[in-house]
Amino acid sequence: MRLLHTMLRVENLEASLHFYTELMGMRLLRTSENKQYEYTLAFVGYGDESDTTVLELTYNWGENTYDKGTAFGHLAIGVDDIYAVCETLEANGADVYRKPGPVKGGSTVIAFVRDPDGYAIELIEGR
Repeated sequence: MRLLHTMLRVENLEASLHFYTELMGMRLLRTSENKQYEYTLAFVGYGDESDTTVLELTYNWGENTYDKGTAFGHLAIGVDDIYAVCETLEANGADVYRKPGPVKGGSTVIAFVRDPDGYAIELIEGR
């Protein structure tokens, strides 16, 4: 068994695709549109779906906002140079709301950024 994907509902598919592909460096792997049920799916990731876990972005036509709830925490993405990544994200208007630095009580360097829908993404250096 393996984890195939995580799904997030997004309010603006183009803004989310820009964030995940242009700013976070993922590739758009595939899209599908269902006219009958009025939704579009976009799968993005760092590798092929056959051997890596990917992210499914679901855009429901006509749906503009979602309650994020309190159960979901964050996605985690490993990066090589967290300071450079955060600088690039901020230069492109992303909300890096927890600047890079050691995790409380440890030495692992982390940061947190929000995607266009407000989902939290933890960046972890050296993973």
